[in-house]
Amino acid sequence: MRVLGIETSCDETGAAIYDANQGLLGDALYSQVALHADYGGVVPELASRDHVRKLLPLVKEVMLKSGSTPDVIDGIAYTSGPGLIGALMVGAAFAKSLALAWDIPSLGIHHMEGHLLSPMLEDDPPEFPFVALLVSGGHTQLVDVAGIGQYRLLGESIDDAAGEAFDKTAKLLGLDYPGGPALAKLALNGRAGEFVFPRPMVNRPGLDFSFSGLKTFARNTIEDNSKYGQIDEQVKADIALAFERSVASTLSIKCARALEATGHNTLVIAGGVSANQRLRTALQKMIDKRGKGKLFFPRPEFCTDNGAMIALVGYYRLAAGQREDSQVICRPRWPMDTLPGI
Repeated sequence: MRVLGIETSCDETGAAIYDANQGLLGDALYSQVALHADYGGVVPELASRDHVRKLLPLVKEVMLKSGSTPDVIDGIAYTSGPGLIGALMVGAAFAKSLALAWDIPSLGIHHMEGHLLSPMLEDDPPEFPFVALLVSGGHTQLVDVAGIGQYRLLGESIDDAAGEAFDKTAKLLGLDYPGGPALAKLALNGRAGEFVFPRPMVNRPGLDFSFSGLKTFARNTIEDNSKYGQIDEQVKADIALAFERSVASTLSIKCARALEATGHNTLVIAGGVSANQRLRTALQKMIDKRGKGKLFFPRPEFCTDNGAMIALVGYYRLAAGQREDSQVICRPRWPMDTLPGI
C-alpha cells in the first residue's frame, strides 16, 4: 500500500508519500514563518490562503521524488484536526477532491496522533507499550500508549502549553517569531545559576502541568531587571537559560512519574518542542538515572508539523480497513482518546 499524506493544520504545508514496503519515499514541507513574522504569530486567514498556493506544488514535488503516479497511490491521508479551521479545510477539501478524481479512499488523521507516532519513521522505532510526551505550542500531554488508537491521557497542561510559554517568554525578551527556537539559541549564552526559576506543580501529586505562572515569573524577572534602563543581552541570556532549564526539568520530573505510574520503560517525546536539545538531554539523564528504559524521538525535521507523519498514520489506519465517506470533515478540537483502536 502507498499513501499520500497532507498536512495543513496551522502554518506549515506538508506532503509526503509512504510505502508499506519501502517506507518514506518522498517528503516536502513549506514553512510560513516568514509570512507571519511581521505579525509576531500566526494569522489564520493568511495561513489558509498560503496553503491554497503551496499545496498542489508540494504534492507534485513528492509524487516526482517518489516516482509515483496516481495509479500507484492507494489512499490519501489528511490532517482533519485539531488545528485552525480554515487551514484544515484547505487540506481536507484538496484531499477529498483528489481522492474522488483518483477513485481511491481518503481518511482524516488526528494531528497529535501523527506527532505521537512520528518516531515510527526512524530506523529504530519504539515498541508498544510506552509513555508519550507530546509537547508543542498548543499541547503538553502525557499519554499511556498501548497500541495505535489505544491512548489513555495521564496528564496535560491546565493552562499554557510548554511551547506557548516558550513563545510568550521569548516575546517578553524582545525576540523574533518564532520565539521558542530563538529563546533556546539565546540560552546557549546564559550563565547557569544567575537566576533560578520555579518548577511548577512538581510538588503536587498527579501528572498535570501548568506553565502560565512560569511565564509570569519570567515577566516579573525581566521587569525587575529593567527598572534602571534597558536590560542587557547577557541578562536576557541568563533569564532564557533559567526559563529553559525550568521547563526541561519540570517535564523530566513528570515523565519519570509517568513511567513509574504505568510500569513502562519506554518514553517517546514528540511535537515541536521535542526538538529542544536541553529537553532531550534532561530526559536522557532521567532515563540514565533510572537505570532502565530508553528514550525515542523523531529527527528534527519531523518534530515540527509535516506530511510524513500524516502519511504514516494514514497507512496504518487505511491498511486496517478504516474508511470514511466523501464528506469533508474537520475537527478544530478533537480529543485523541476518542480515536478507534486498530
